[in-house]
Amino acid sequence: MFTVSYIVGLDFCTSQLAGWHATIFPLYFVIGAVFCGFGMVLVLLIPLRKWCHLEEIITLSHIDKVAKLTLVSGLMIAYIYAMEFFIAWYSGDPYENWVFGHRLFGHTYWIFGWMLIGINVCVTQLLWFKKIRANLKALFIIGLLINIGMLTERFVIVVGSLYQDFLPANWGKYIPTIWDIGLYIGTLGAFFMMYLLFVKFLPMIAISEVKGATPHGDPHHPLGGAKTEKGGRP
Repeated sequence: MFTVSYIVGLDFCTSQLAGWHATIFPLYFVIGAVFCGFGMVLVLLIPLRKWCHLEEIITLSHIDKVAKLTLVSGLMIAYIYAMEFFIAWYSGDPYENWVFGHRLFGHTYWIFGWMLIGINVCVTQLLWFKKIRANLKALFIIGLLINIGMLTERFVIVVGSLYQDFLPANWGKYIPTIWDIGLYIGTLGAFFMMYLLFVKFLPMIAISEVKGATPHGDPHHPLGGAKTEKGGRP
């Protein structure tokens, strides 16, 4: 993940296109992938824990730690967003200023810019509260929103910089076609099919972790330890 995200970020930042030409992009993409990954972990882990009765193995403490890591990566993303706008302003480049102003106030795509900030920055701050981190339904919804927010981020980065290429012939509004939407839905279907096949046919939890969570794996438990018969046989 780190290698792929970093190389993709390098591909973007070596471009001369306004909105992409930034040295922060490799770090931006790596942290974004980590942040989105933790959101997806919440989306997948919470239903799996309930449906497969893994409450004794995947405890609330584990989920609380995932939520804290999500918060940390969300704060890093918020810092990167702030630095993006600061660098665009401080550079004095009119094209950079136009692109970042357009993300918040331009044409019809301003909604994605505000969704990006509202979800990835503001919603994530709810994870500061212990009551939210202990509420599995709230964590599941936050995980979904994080994935939606990261989708809007990719839309803003790619479409927001490409669809108006500072050439009059390219000015217009990008509207996803049925094939674009179908391809995206197809990737979701393929992922969840592979995920469910994995859950059905392969062990979800390492045997070493299961052994440590069972009574017989605890030498101090009444049912654990190496019990011997009178004859000395185990």
